[in-house]
Amino acid sequence: MQAHFKAVQKIAIPITPGALSIGHYLRQPQRLIHALVDPEQITQLAPDRFRLQMRSRPFLMLTLQPTVDIQIWLNEAGAIQLRAIDCELRGVDYINQRFKLDLDGVLAAYTRENRTELRGTAHLRVDVHLPPALWMTPRSILHTTGNSLLKGILTTVKQRLVQQIVQDYQLWCQAMGEQPDSLSSPSLPVPDASSL
Repeated sequence: MQAHFKAVQKIAIPITPGALSIGHYLRQPQRLIHALVDPEQITQLAPDRFRLQMRSRPFLMLTLQPTVDIQIWLNEAGAIQLRAIDCELRGVDYINQRFKLDLDGVLAAYTRENRTELRGTAHLRVDVHLPPALWMTPRSILHTTGNSLLKGILTTVKQRLVQQIVQDYQLWCQAMGEQPDSLSSPSLPVPDASSL
């Protein structure tokens, strides 16, 4: 049985301007990964690619543990973009072989009337062929449970981001104040439009 689940999460975080603009901070998009999840769950694969070992999650009678490879970059508009480029679902081999995860997100700084906010949106979608043990479960229960699971994941990430990114930005401002030459450090390469 094929099933499709999806969730969307929006975020708006007020930012008190530091010694340096939030735009300079966003030029190092890899810092965002450490604000999204616990650093112990992260393995860096390349300058712009990270493997995230997510915590186990219950889904009906199953326990699933996704491992997601994320690409993150600064786009031409100065916003951070991220997307899932690979995913492995540990726990049930049958599902892992019939599982597709799509994750796209964007985070950008907006300033209006001397107020600055980080605003972002994340879209998470899962397409999966469920094992025979779940075929008798009513579709309404499957969809409600699956969509709630995805929403819970995005909500957890949002809560951590709200707590961590402001703190990390302030620490970054302090560090850059002590080392102003580091502002010239290279940022991640911007992909061409055909790769988006």
